[in-house]
Amino acid sequence: MSLDTDALRVLADPLRARILELLADEALCTCHLVDATGARQTNISNHLRQLREAGLVAAEPAGRFTYYRLLPDAVQRAADSLTALAERARNQSDARRPC
Repeated sequence: MSLDTDALRVLADPLRARILELLADEALCTCHLVDATGARQTNISNHLRQLREAGLVAAEPAGRFTYYRLLPDAVQRAADSLTALAERARNQSDARRPC
């Protein structure tokens, strides 16, 4: 299994990580995320675009608003790739390449 670098890069930003934490509890629109984080609407929108492009959230139109929800399978794949990396390191803790 290879690392999901797009998802991991996106998850590394503190505000995007906070957005995902909020979306883990319920679907929210941009105005909810602005209120919860204190970030500007344009900043939230840019982060949501990156989260969508990485496949971590889905957009759901609802009248004038768009709600966003976390895609748990995508988060699980990112977590699984980190778990596999940790397991590889654990299994090779004594491996050393000669100089």
